[in-house]
Amino acid sequence: MSRNQKSNFLSGYSAELQQQAETLIDSGKLPDYLRKRYQSGHAVSNSKALYQYTLDIKNSYLRQSAPLSKVEYDDRIDVIHNALGLHTHISRVQGNKLRAKKEIRIATLFKQAPEPFLRMIVVHELAHIREKEHNRSFYKLCQHMEPDYHQLELDLRLYLTCLDRFGPVY
Repeated sequence: MSRNQKSNFLSGYSAELQQQAETLIDSGKLPDYLRKRYQSGHAVSNSKALYQYTLDIKNSYLRQSAPLSKVEYDDRIDVIHNALGLHTHISRVQGNKLRAKKEIRIATLFKQAPEPFLRMIVVHELAHIREKEHNRSFYKLCQHMEPDYHQLELDLRLYLTCLDRFGPVY
């Protein structure tokens, strides 16, 4: 997608909110807004650190949920057209037992994104361990793990819009 085309990251929001976002974009103030609101960088720079980061959040809120087999950054996830993170549940028969593996993959974009955005994506994918669908229970669980979840989701969409329109923010 070229930078001149409008992305659809904010399509699910009200017309009023979309207009406010367009005003920030048209005035060129969106990158400054994001830089002021969110510091750049974090120490979660590789898949091993991401696994530990995710495990710490899981152990704080979802202790009794099934263990995670793998958590890693994945450069094959296309953020603009596909997803920000993926969760998989794989069941395999080993002998007479059924083994389940749960994996989370996060787009490599989040290596450079502000830490609150990384946390929001991790919380989102962890919530899928308990709730498969994006329903009321799912979002309630997300808010339990991250009270500012909905604001972070909106700001992440603004961040993605900014990347699409202006290039790297930090």
